[in-house]
Amino acid sequence: MSGRTIALVTGANKGIGYEIAAGLGSLGWRVGVGARDQQRRENAVAKLRAAGVDAFGVPLDVDDDASVAAAAELVADHAGGLDVLVNNAAITGGVPQTPTTLDPATVRAVVETNVIGVVRVTNAMLPMLRSSAAPRIVNMSSSVGSLALHTTPGVDMGPVPTAYLASKTFLNAVTVQYAKELGGTNILINSGCPGFTATDLNGFQGTRTPRQGAAIAIRLATLPDDGPTGGFFDDDGTVPW
Repeated sequence: MSGRTIALVTGANKGIGYEIAAGLGSLGWRVGVGARDQQRRENAVAKLRAAGVDAFGVPLDVDDDASVAAAAELVADHAGGLDVLVNNAAITGGVPQTPTTLDPATVRAVVETNVIGVVRVTNAMLPMLRSSAAPRIVNMSSSVGSLALHTTPGVDMGPVPTAYLASKTFLNAVTVQYAKELGGTNILINSGCPGFTATDLNGFQGTRTPRQGAAIAIRLATLPDDGPTGGFFDDDGTVPW
């Protein structure tokens, strides 16, 4: 835990992202609340500060190069560095999403946010993370991105949100490649599944609370130096790819 004091959470103005920020803040960390909606971002920061969290707002649209670059500059200027990045921001693209009826534009939009956005933010923050004593990157994924589970007889993954699940499979693959490239460094990067959490992404149909969904991100953000990298985990352990 020593030296790991500054975190940035994308999509942190509500839901799981907010609870991740709150959880890391409760550890005494300084937390950047990344969000593109100004009012929601300011409200989240105010709520976190009222709860005793050292929070600051970071205007951030993960789909926009200029916004991400500005966010990196803000974190560097305001916080002086970065120890933990949690890539939480994501969209579903709406439902239903069956392969035969899916608009290719939906696939592009979902991948832009859920995958390319993660690459964009991660690469912008890497210079600061490389300077950290114990850097961690957490990519919030989902078990619906597990090809192993989808192809296991008797396992029901529910309705198939094609673009969303494909984006999470893609994200997991990207996480593995980052882990391989960064294998000679002290940066640990993993995918985390929050479980079926009630958020606006699923019309609040989930069976877990956002605080429960945030637990895996907090655990992966606080891994010891000999912790895993390039893995996919939920609260119960390893999730099959």
